[in-house]
Amino acid sequence: MELSYGLRSVLTNWRKTDVVLTVSPALFASGLAVLKARITGTPIGVWVQDIYSRGLEETKGSSSLAAKVMKRVEGQTLRSATGVAVIHERFRAYVVNELGVPGDRVRVIRNWTHISVPDNVDRAAARSQFGWALQDTIALHAGNMGVKQNLENVIDAARLAELQGSSVRFVLLGHGNQRPALEKYAAGVKNITFMDPLPDELFTQALQAADVLIVNEMPGVKEMSVPSKLTSYFATGRPVVAATEPDSATADEIRASGAGIQVNSGRPQSLLNAVEELVANPELAASCGAAGVPYVRSVLDEGRAVDAYQAWLSNLITSAN
Repeated sequence: MELSYGLRSVLTNWRKTDVVLTVSPALFASGLAVLKARITGTPIGVWVQDIYSRGLEETKGSSSLAAKVMKRVEGQTLRSATGVAVIHERFRAYVVNELGVPGDRVRVIRNWTHISVPDNVDRAAARSQFGWALQDTIALHAGNMGVKQNLENVIDAARLAELQGSSVRFVLLGHGNQRPALEKYAAGVKNITFMDPLPDELFTQALQAADVLIVNEMPGVKEMSVPSKLTSYFATGRPVVAATEPDSATADEIRASGAGIQVNSGRPQSLLNAVEELVANPELAASCGAAGVPYVRSVLDEGRAVDAYQAWLSNLITSAN
């Protein structure tokens, strides 16, 4: 898919283009666009949302042939671009130190949430709409269901909740290439529910109606990505539990925001315990939830990010002339 899109972009007449912006992923399409931009002398920026090579290193091992090849492709693509924008300081360190991109050509611009969170959501009505009992503790994971998310860990936590008579019910909201396998793995587990993606208004209501919001990553994942769901999670004022490596970029975000609890990835009992801890300690839950909102306003602000992108793109044009 990426290669066909990249080839189409290369074969398209760019006409009088001031600057080209590509997004990685898709890395291969970006690489082809960078190649054309160098030939035509067009300024081009690559906006890095996830780091391909680091993902392969963390999921398949740094010694794998695929990881080595991808690191060379990604490094060459980013070094050949006029400029690079990344979404986190951890990404910048990797791009500069591991991929060899000059530091003065790498800009950190944070992502922002696409949702608007109202202050007057009727949580009881929303829970009734979604079929969530008031006496249940709803721990919601919203977003992609892929390999990186390792959502078998959440299902195992739900299985433990059922065996231990816990009131915690886990909800997996969204789609992804692993969903069919996950539904099969969860067969017979009463304390877990799958939900299809929702339009923005209902999605926001689901986040606010939950008691705890869940981030789950596979063991070993540290640098490859910063879950975009966190920007929406923090904006809702609900506490977050992140099952991730303690030295991961995701854990850094939880600590920086103060919006939740980090537990080690791949440990379902720890995940369940953290959710129950927040429920048993309403003051802690309220404190975590309240910390997310100012973090969004001060660090993940949309207006600030859009202004930064406008300035960055303008600078790419100026620097290429």
